[in-house]
Amino acid sequence: MGKILIIDDERAIRRALREILEFEDFAVDEAENGKEGFEKATETVYDIIFCDIKMPLMDGLEVLRELVKVGVETPVIMISGHGNVETAVEAIKNGAFDFIEKPLDLNRILVTIRNASDKSSMLEEKKILKTTVKRLKGGKIIGESEGIKKIKELISKVAPSGARVMITGANGTGKELVARALHDNSDRAKNPFVEVNCAAIPSELIESELFGHVKGAFTSAIKDKKGKFEISSGGTLFLDEIGDMSASAQAKVLRALQENVIQRVGSEKDIKVNCRVIAATNKDLKKEISEGNFREDLYHRLAVILIHVPALNDRRNDIPLLVDYFLSMICSNQGIPKKMVSPEGMKALQKINWTGNIRELRNIIERLIILCGMTIDEKDVELFANP
Repeated sequence: MGKILIIDDERAIRRALREILEFEDFAVDEAENGKEGFEKATETVYDIIFCDIKMPLMDGLEVLRELVKVGVETPVIMISGHGNVETAVEAIKNGAFDFIEKPLDLNRILVTIRNASDKSSMLEEKKILKTTVKRLKGGKIIGESEGIKKIKELISKVAPSGARVMITGANGTGKELVARALHDNSDRAKNPFVEVNCAAIPSELIESELFGHVKGAFTSAIKDKKGKFEISSGGTLFLDEIGDMSASAQAKVLRALQENVIQRVGSEKDIKVNCRVIAATNKDLKKEISEGNFREDLYHRLAVILIHVPALNDRRNDIPLLVDYFLSMICSNQGIPKKMVSPEGMKALQKINWTGNIRELRNIIERLIILCGMTIDEKDVELFANP
């Protein structure tokens, strides 16, 4: 079922607890003093720790404080034959999950173990969720090339201002990362960051997605729905691939930017909104304007600040940094030791024509991690980078 550590200087207590726990199918480790228990608890991951209070070398409360200090999240159940209310309160304040007095009661132990196991499961789920969210958010801006340094400088200047930003660049260059960095470094960072991919939503649905709708506005509108402008109010609305937005939606977005007011589809009621709009595109919007596909007045509303994200082929010196970042991230996510790329392998990666930019590089690094040994060399890159 799980792994439990018993820290107690009394052999009889350790034996009695072991018998109970092993009968419940737990794997059990023992430590006969606080120092040994602390060392085991920091070297091995346990599901639950039972810890006596009065012990030689390190007492139980000291063990508890040190475990909390080094970031051990395992639930610690304190046990003592000299227990009183003050001791129990101090233990809980210091981070103990529970406090049990000796002599130990079988039913109390089993109930506490069940509750502590539930907490361990929640902590593990929380870690997985944090990792997933971090992965979905895409990480941070990696690179020391002149183009990337310029972007970082612009972010530091522009983010606190609240100015609207237009981010340009080819697919896969990392435009969303720039948008997130602008949000995270602004005074809106604690509020929502909401993304809308204008190219992925059919033109007949984009207005409902952005502005919401009222019940009965169209056939499938079975109830009122908030749009992304409302949801992101107080935060940041990121309009990705805005060059693909329909003409009708462009007109309504322009009004929203001018007046900070929207109307849900099927309603004439004005709704005030307060979101910072950041847009991104892989298209040449000035060309789109000349061809009548994009509104010039909307462009000027959005492009207060222009940030261009260079293609990976234009920043090849950043490839070693990006490779190292992806190696660390992907190997960590897969729960395996970090793999390495030989100098020859790195040179081979730098010679590739990266038409898919950072997104393509990440995918190839993941492929190499899965298919190659601990060191990825030039032959591996030639064999697997361009299958």
